[in-house]
Amino acid sequence: MIDPSAKIHPSAIVHPNAVIGANVEIGAFTCIEDEVEIGEGTWVSSHVVVKGPTKIGRNNKIFQFASIGEDCQDKKYAGERTFLEIGDANVIREHCTFHRGTVQDQSLTKVGSRNLFMVNVHVAHDCMIGDDCIFANNATLAGHVHIGDWVIFGGLAAIHQFGRVGSHAFIAGMAALNKDVPPYVMAAGHYATPFGINSEGLRRRGFTPEAISAVKRAYKELYRSGKTIDEVMPVLETMAQDEPAVALFVDFLKKNERGIIRP
Repeated sequence: MIDPSAKIHPSAIVHPNAVIGANVEIGAFTCIEDEVEIGEGTWVSSHVVVKGPTKIGRNNKIFQFASIGEDCQDKKYAGERTFLEIGDANVIREHCTFHRGTVQDQSLTKVGSRNLFMVNVHVAHDCMIGDDCIFANNATLAGHVHIGDWVIFGGLAAIHQFGRVGSHAFIAGMAALNKDVPPYVMAAGHYATPFGINSEGLRRRGFTPEAISAVKRAYKELYRSGKTIDEVMPVLETMAQDEPAVALFVDFLKKNERGIIRP
């Protein structure tokens, strides 16, 4: 079903079962395949391929030569029915690749809203990405990666499969992540190590001086006290009662399975 207000270039190929919302624009030589849904106000440039089952939300911008919803690069994948969901108001630049999930996980790759994916970013199968993130050129996410909200991922940085990055973290360019990065932490290097708290990012997002100070104290407990994660958890839980921002640390560490980056 194609909304009458949609603008589709004559050379574009749109499957008859695709759902194209109001005021969607689809450029020249773009291919929209079966079981694709594109929400109102989304702009799709020329030479884009979107394969289903894929659901794209409202007011996204997808630039030329992007590949959205393709089969994953997992040798276990055997053509099962899996999915990709993309939220609203994302910007997906040239040559980005987003793959659908696998039945070995939740059969779903999911991207939130208001994210910026710069040129050549790869989002592999079963990734879960939050809102308001920035992924610079050539950032690479392996399969089953979970990224929180407001994460900045530098150019050429890469993360190992099943890795996690907590909300408000900052990953420097060319960093290689083989362990999880807790919320708020700045990570750099190969393999990445922690370099303090993303204080400037927190100030820009309206965190109070008191909240930032509490996050810094939590970081020191985690990384400079010499305690194990089990030993530091009661301290962080007590701190979180006075400052809710610290609760992100607590929630993230409760799900720790792979270990976190260390100095």
